[in-house]
Amino acid sequence: MIRRPLLALVLACVFAQPGLAHEFWIEPSKFQVETGAELTAQLRVGQKLKGTPQAYFPNRFARFELRYGDGAMPYEGRLGDIPALSTQPDQDGLLVILHQTALDTLDYKDWQKFQDFADQKDFPDIRERHLARGLPLDGFREVYTRYAKSLVAVGIGEGADTRSGMETEFVALTNPYTDPLADGVTVQLYYQGKPQSDAQVEIFDSAPDGTVHISLIRTDAQGRAVIPVASGHSYLLDAVRLRSYDGPEEAVWESLWASLTFAVP
Repeated sequence: MIRRPLLALVLACVFAQPGLAHEFWIEPSKFQVETGAELTAQLRVGQKLKGTPQAYFPNRFARFELRYGDGAMPYEGRLGDIPALSTQPDQDGLLVILHQTALDTLDYKDWQKFQDFADQKDFPDIRERHLARGLPLDGFREVYTRYAKSLVAVGIGEGADTRSGMETEFVALTNPYTDPLADGVTVQLYYQGKPQSDAQVEIFDSAPDGTVHISLIRTDAQGRAVIPVASGHSYLLDAVRLRSYDGPEEAVWESLWASLTFAVP
């Protein structure tokens, strides 16, 4: 039998490899907890809300924080922990769990895998852009970073999400635990501190029976999108920015992934 710390190391090394990566998100054990109660959260990589848990390894992230409004406290866990987060929040309010991964790399041996990724994430002109730069259609590298947030209600859950300064991020303009939701949950997508207009947002809607429905929406001129929601459902929002890269990693493309999870009472 593999002991737990060793198993965590195996999972982190095998399943965190970028070649297996799709969406990255924070999955709390509960989206509503009482003040002082135990709260755990998984970091997951996968598709359609089915994903492999990632262990707590400080060398694999740049930021890991618990935030109430503009106040932030770095989270310090135990090496190799799965779930990656385990805490007992002692402050009533809207808790935002924030996780920014370290820069990682992915090597493409053939073009089609990169094309499939670009098609899914709404970059239909990627081949033309790639060839215009004189790049080969195989044997190239991408770098990527994940910027994940999750909204948890502690106690009543009053409060507001705020910008954290990450290069790309969702900000919830609606508190899904205390605000009226007849018109949905409004979010705003930011890139380099400015609202990102006309960006694709992928919505993963998980029903109480485990059924997952996927839909697409676009941000408006102010970077806003209104997410239709239903009682008892949980949600993952995902948006990707793809740009040229000429940094030290010998890569030619860079992707920045923003995600947000929350639930509706």
